Amino acid sequence: QVQLVESGGGLVHAGGSLRLSCAVSGSIRKLNTMAWYRQAPGKQRDLVADVSSSGTTFYVDSVKDRFSIWRDDAANTLYLQMNSLKPEDTAVYYCDADLIRWGGVWSRREYWGQGAQVTVSS
Repeated sequence: QVQLVESGGGLVHAGGSLRLSCAVSGSIRKLNTMAWYRQAPGKQRDLVADVSSSGTTFYVDSVKDRFSIWRDDAANTLYLQMNSLKPEDTAVYYCDADLIRWGGVWSRREYWGQGAQVTVSS
């Protein structure tokens, strides 16, 4: 069974930094694109950043030059470094992974983590 477990969330003052990690476990053959999403109270879940299997990254405009996404495929782990945090960054952050897993046959599936709360105080 594949699991994504996030860690590193917390409470920080505006201007501070946090690093999120997402560890992927289970019978995995290949990790494709991995991403971070976030969902603020009363709002939809939105993409923050993603990184392809070749290392190509994408960031939404609101986090460019503040956030950095990268992956360690040897450790099946995804990271998000968040600097210069703002109160509007407050949300639950979710890890997302498109991968090939064993479930009787090798098949491609998408998995989500349970979420990590990030709260930025003003």
